[in-house]
Amino acid sequence: MAITSAAAAVPALSSLSHRAPIPSISFLFPDSTRPFSLSRSFRSFSLTPQAKASDIEISFFDDLNPEDEPVAFDPPTPPEGFIPPPAFDDGPEETEDEVAAAYEELYGPAYSGVSVLGNDVYVMDSKVKKTSAFGKVTKEKVRDGFEERVVQVRRVTKVVKGGKQLHFRAIVVVGDKQGQVGVGVGKAKEVIAAVQKSAVNARRNLITIPMTKYLTFPHRSEGDYGAAKVMLRPAAPGTGVIAGGAVRIVLELAGVENALGKQLGSKNALNNARATVVAVQKMKQFREVAQERGIPMEELWK
Repeated sequence: MAITSAAAAVPALSSLSHRAPIPSISFLFPDSTRPFSLSRSFRSFSLTPQAKASDIEISFFDDLNPEDEPVAFDPPTPPEGFIPPPAFDDGPEETEDEVAAAYEELYGPAYSGVSVLGNDVYVMDSKVKKTSAFGKVTKEKVRDGFEERVVQVRRVTKVVKGGKQLHFRAIVVVGDKQGQVGVGVGKAKEVIAAVQKSAVNARRNLITIPMTKYLTFPHRSEGDYGAAKVMLRPAAPGTGVIAGGAVRIVLELAGVENALGKQLGSKNALNNARATVVAVQKMKQFREVAQERGIPMEELWK
């Protein structure tokens, strides 16, 4: 009875396709050139039946004969009120300006120097590195509508443990001649680098100067910075800018055409330029004063 039950269990286990592992061991002996390896490989263990390649049916267009007549294309009927879109070539022809504007909107301003949409054509110049004869990267002036003018360049030294460090200090005034002006200062080991740093510093300190329609000040003002003191007075049309030193440069780049200026204290260029800025910031337009007082402008002169 036990023999028959064991015989019946043999085909049941064989249907699971389980096979015992067969170990494989190899060693490196002195007379052998093969490397030492110790591995055990197990045969596959599968419980699911696998399909044969002959059992899979693949057929593509078996019922079509290329020698027969081609099948006519029968599109569906369009719904009611359907209006077919116009063809690509049926629309009106675009002008050259429209094509240029569409191209500039996609790819930015062209390098031809002409902008249809009014963009800055020099926007990519700052990203292009240009080297000089000695291999140093040179920076071009920023074209943002501001004019730069160097007031003073002085050589300064710093005493350290190892000796003296030589630097250059530059004072630059920038302005658009439309009421905006700024004074900046910068130090560097080279003059060009000092001027560039001071120009950037001046653009960060821009102020707006109040002016009348005759391009002069609305009223007189005085300002001081350190030991420098500056006096500013409005002038009649045709007078011009009567001032000297840094005061004249600041007023000219601001766009003032008729004014009187006087340096009353120190002759230091940087302090006089900043004193001019302080004096200008004290000025107010007539409409601002009337608005603060809450009265019309006509009553200011009564």
